Amino acid sequence: MDSSSSSSHSPSAAAAPAPDAGRYTFSPKLRWQPEVEEYFAAAYGRDRFARISEALARPSRYSCIRVNTLKSSTDAVMHKLMDLVCENGLSDGIYGMEIVGGDQPHEQSSLVRKCPYAGLENVLFVQGSGPHVLNYNSQPDQSVKEVIVSRKCAESVLRGAQVFVPGVLACSSHVEKGDKVAVSVAIEQPVKDGGWAVGITRGTVLQGLQSDVHYEERNGLYIGQGTSAMPRSGIFRVPHGIAVEMTERVYKLPSFNDVLEGEIFLQNLPSVVAAHVLDPQPGERILDMCAAPGGKTTAIAILMRDKGEVVALDRSHNKVMDILKLASEMDLNCIKAYKLDALKSVRKTDEATNVGMGEAIKTLAEDSGPCHVTVDVRATNVNEESSTTTVVVQSETEQLFSVDDKNPESRKYVSKAELRKNLRRMKNGPGRNNCSGGRVEKSKGFFPNSFDRVLLDAPCSALGLRPRLFAGEETLESLKTHAKYQRRMFDQAVKLVRPGGVIVYSTCTINPGENEALVRYALDTYKFLSLVSQHPKVGGPGIVGSCELFNKTYTEEWLTEHEAELVQRFDPSSPVDTIGFFIAKFNVGERQMMSAKSQEHTFGQGRLYGYTHGGNCSSYPLKFCQVFKIHCCSRNHCSL
Repeated sequence: MDSSSSSSHSPSAAAAPAPDAGRYTFSPKLRWQPEVEEYFAAAYGRDRFARISEALARPSRYSCIRVNTLKSSTDAVMHKLMDLVCENGLSDGIYGMEIVGGDQPHEQSSLVRKCPYAGLENVLFVQGSGPHVLNYNSQPDQSVKEVIVSRKCAESVLRGAQVFVPGVLACSSHVEKGDKVAVSVAIEQPVKDGGWAVGITRGTVLQGLQSDVHYEERNGLYIGQGTSAMPRSGIFRVPHGIAVEMTERVYKLPSFNDVLEGEIFLQNLPSVVAAHVLDPQPGERILDMCAAPGGKTTAIAILMRDKGEVVALDRSHNKVMDILKLASEMDLNCIKAYKLDALKSVRKTDEATNVGMGEAIKTLAEDSGPCHVTVDVRATNVNEESSTTTVVVQSETEQLFSVDDKNPESRKYVSKAELRKNLRRMKNGPGRNNCSGGRVEKSKGFFPNSFDRVLLDAPCSALGLRPRLFAGEETLESLKTHAKYQRRMFDQAVKLVRPGGVIVYSTCTINPGENEALVRYALDTYKFLSLVSQHPKVGGPGIVGSCELFNKTYTEEWLTEHEAELVQRFDPSSPVDTIGFFIAKFNVGERQMMSAKSQEHTFGQGRLYGYTHGGNCSSYPLKFCQVFKIHCCSRNHCSL
């Protein structure tokens, strides 16, 4: 088996070309909706967008590792990685590269090296290689045995993963365990109704003929070669497991699965930069609004030296569990994770003091005498603190009441059905929807001005992630929907930050409508917000100008020249070789109150919930506030 980089001229690569050599290559072309392609071409320029589109279809040529400096040092981790490379072959076949220590001269391309950008001393780069030209030689009288995988599976394989059973769509007949197979990817194709579809039924048999499904479409979409870990019959019968162990890859990146757990975290460089730009300080209260899987959350906690409080939110139970697990692995104690939709982050001021009883751990003494049940319950008050509630049952015929330790007079009825339900749960164990068996705290939200800094890494179209082999699912309308969703989240973030605080907004998309247009909205809507410079500064400037959309019925405004210099935009086609990413940092100034009378009214913990527009309100209708008996601007009017 011969393998070489496409940039080299090794004799072995040129001496024995594989049959159908043009077919067994990796030269993907990212497909977009025509209207989206025109929009991006107008934003970036056609040539630049072509380079971005080409870069998105390929992975970065290095892995970025963030070091947990509370448990180790960058130099110590570097030497540990060097030892692992030597002992266990962590480099996965990356040849011709010298491993260089922290104090050794960098005379050649190094496999493990420190991040060259100032302010990122806790980051290491581990070099990969590619694209490689692979030789898919088989027996002269036999066709190459093949496996077709889904697009999502292929994108993972290009990042260093193996081929797992759920990702296999089709396979050659008579594939047995241990056979060498060529792995290609099936990408969505246009269909008659104007949509996109893969068009392959899982379990399809490949004959190695031009009549095979998507034979022509798979030209130039071979991502490597591997050894079948099970026969064909097993691949389509078992629900999970490795189907193909990759032995030769188009792109070779080191694997870090279960390597130095708790000491390192594999993370894209722009994500690390976003946490540094937030500049969290020890003792502050920080909010990570969309925190899963917890990479930025833990990065913030480490920058704070684990002193203060980092509140992490996600609306998924299992994702909150992942955040807590990662925090535990890294020995971080300042992280509090809650299950909460970021769109409901701000608590309504007219809520009662106590939210109520949460989930409980119940202990039952099963005997013939009186039954005593003790329940440890989480109850959230206005300060989001915890309290303990005890339930005592004196006899089976009496009612059950909860008593709060902090308020002994309070009593709440607990049904026997609820107790029986929790006892069954304890006996039978966690269900399938909660495989980890853990419990997470739910939150009813937080009062305005509750945080010193907020990171909003908003859910987005993710059009900057690499490698991406298909982008045709996004339309101009869907991109506009993403932007509306992000504005609603940003509105929540603005209310939660105290005056003098900081908001950092970031996305992993190249879409200006979710990046520069959001910044334009923020600056025009909230006059007390101001863009500020960022450190470290690794990315390039933002996009200037505007764009007319939807047959010129809507104009999307972007940034001025000065504003563009204050944001960071990571271009996948730039020499930095990262994912597409965007970061904007805002300082929060003093909010202008509605009137002297309104300033006397306070809510919750003495903070005014709402503020008026400080500029010209002629473009916005005024609403009459029944609380303050005044008119206020509907753009930023009091929520009451």
